[in-house]
Amino acid sequence: MTSAARPAQHAYPRTARQDVVDELHGVRVPDPYRWLEDAKADAVIRWDAEQEALYAAERAAWPGRERWEAEVAALTAVDRATPPRVRGGRVFWLRQDAGQEHPVLMVAEPGADAGRVLLDPQVLDPSGRTVLDAWQPSLEGDLLAFQISRDGTEDSRLHVIDVATGKVVDGPVDRVRRSSVAWLPGGGAFYYVRRLDPRLNPGEEQYHRRVWLHRVGTAPGADALVFGEGRDRTQFYSVSVSADGRWLGVRATLGTGRRTDLYLADLTAGPLERPPLVPVQENTPAATHLHVAPGTGPQDPVWLRTDHGAARGHVVACPPEALHRGPEAWREVVAGRPDAVLTHFAVVSGPELDHPLGLAAWTRHTVAEVTVHDLTDGRQVASVPLPGSGTVGGFAAGPAGSHEAWFTYTDFVTPTRILRFDGRTCRVTRWEHSARHAPEAEGAVTRQVAFPSRDGTTVRMFVISPTGRPDVPRPALLTGYGGFGQIMSPRYRPQVLAWVRAGGVFAWAGLRGGGEEGEEWHLAGSGANKQNTFDDFAAASDHLLAAGWAAPGRVAVMGSSNGGLLVGAALTQEPEKYAAAVCRVPLLDMARFESSGLGPSWVPEYGSVRDPAQARTLLSYSPYHRVTPGVSYPAVLLAASDGDTRTDPLHARKMCAALQHATSGAGPVLLRLERGVGHGARAVSRVVALEAECLAFLAGQVGLRAPGGAAP
Repeated sequence: MTSAARPAQHAYPRTARQDVVDELHGVRVPDPYRWLEDAKADAVIRWDAEQEALYAAERAAWPGRERWEAEVAALTAVDRATPPRVRGGRVFWLRQDAGQEHPVLMVAEPGADAGRVLLDPQVLDPSGRTVLDAWQPSLEGDLLAFQISRDGTEDSRLHVIDVATGKVVDGPVDRVRRSSVAWLPGGGAFYYVRRLDPRLNPGEEQYHRRVWLHRVGTAPGADALVFGEGRDRTQFYSVSVSADGRWLGVRATLGTGRRTDLYLADLTAGPLERPPLVPVQENTPAATHLHVAPGTGPQDPVWLRTDHGAARGHVVACPPEALHRGPEAWREVVAGRPDAVLTHFAVVSGPELDHPLGLAAWTRHTVAEVTVHDLTDGRQVASVPLPGSGTVGGFAAGPAGSHEAWFTYTDFVTPTRILRFDGRTCRVTRWEHSARHAPEAEGAVTRQVAFPSRDGTTVRMFVISPTGRPDVPRPALLTGYGGFGQIMSPRYRPQVLAWVRAGGVFAWAGLRGGGEEGEEWHLAGSGANKQNTFDDFAAASDHLLAAGWAAPGRVAVMGSSNGGLLVGAALTQEPEKYAAAVCRVPLLDMARFESSGLGPSWVPEYGSVRDPAQARTLLSYSPYHRVTPGVSYPAVLLAASDGDTRTDPLHARKMCAALQHATSGAGPVLLRLERGVGHGARAVSRVVALEAECLAFLAGQVGLRAPGGAAP
């Protein structure tokens, strides 16, 4: 055992290096900081405390940190809302007014102009460490199932309340982790997803999910197992029931969601405990979503949004009685487009409409478009004007017989708005309960640019700057994701605006591995092709400099989760490119990512070290294993959360130790370990603190003045 070498300019805590070596398919893989994986060990607890003390001391010296926090807080202080769910005449939605720590669940009674608070996480837990993970009203709107978790674990517990009185009438049901809930008519039962008891399946707490039927008022142990026995342990399930309660849909996805198994059952044709599930799609490398309108009979059409037979997605129709025949029975009703990716779809129908309408959302080079289609023949009958070049989501069709639907809109300067679509006119208006105080932000202009990656592939990136042109080289902050088919779409982000309004440039890159250009784009940056993601990111940095947006030596990078892996790869492959880096809740040890958190479910995205060829690919870019003593690494801040059940803090700990030992650079290597939160949702004050500290750290390294102050 040896202690770490330390750069003279930084007094890092002493960190033991152990002679731990794994052999993977004949390759020796050192892992000197394996001991930092055990968060409960006394030595790790002491090490965490020493790193926290170092971080606190460094943070206290950052110029302008309070001004960064004030700016981020001001930009965060906007009202937010989600699209409504209408059940039995009642309207349910989430609302978060400026200054509130958490969203609250609202309900408006039939005919009422205003709503009332139904659930407030801050009332449930004044400490702010409890979050509302999911909620679903019954079909009649008189009951509501909700799920809460504490300390960031996302290990939800499900309860049912009476909407009129607020009284809890069922629960808790544990081990649900943001399960979808599919209510049956009458509110006496629902389908949901729950993990098996870890006491009976030790070591498998995150896995072995099943679909169950729960009858309200009964013990969860008596729930009937409906689906999932004998299937892959890492599959995720979701359930839905049509608005008239007749049709049950079960969707099973493996890993990244590309392979979808889909089933449909007519609940009038069998017992609820054993619904006659008919395969719609099995063992097919396609992502498919089912849409069933109320009143659908065995010979009426249901709609499938799928990329089977259309690389960027299309919508097909098929009667339930023919679904077992597979794609040969499908009829295309919304054709795929060569220039855009289909991202959302909703069916709008009602007595005031001559025929059902399909509301389709697309992204064309990451910018949203919305079209309206006649679902009898697929004709496009309208295009929906949007407020700008941004992002739409959260599509929610109205109740049975309604001509309405709702969806969200946002862009880099526009906080999220709720738009109401009227099928009679094919027009949208602001929903009356939408956010009230959410004006567009000033001081930032967005441009989308294109540039070649290292293999000649065209990559696109949003550049947000004070003037919208490269008039003067500025400190630049580059971010990306490039994984799991996710789209880096324009959306309101206070940290983006704070950086730009301080005089910097913020770049938002759409890299291979994401879904910006469809599934082929995703596959081109996953598995054996993962290096393309990192090459695209490096090319984005090069473009910022070559086009005059960024000043030499003043480019910083930041990323979270899979984006943390991206930043880890960037700073270890080409450390000279960057002045500073922030890795948040990152994945960094690719030899052992399958051993913790949700790692096993990510094998379809990255590969597995159990496979010799895939292991070679993983080790070729694994940031933790690429750290080399004596290299001048940029200043690095690693941010982790102790309640993170997706990417374990062990990744940040081990990378911090490795970089502190190895770097000869002048910048610090720091670990920010946050207590009582997890991978994502947290109180607003905690979000503000995290964002402000990351910006203050990066600004100090690239020479960007704090808002309202002189350059550091």
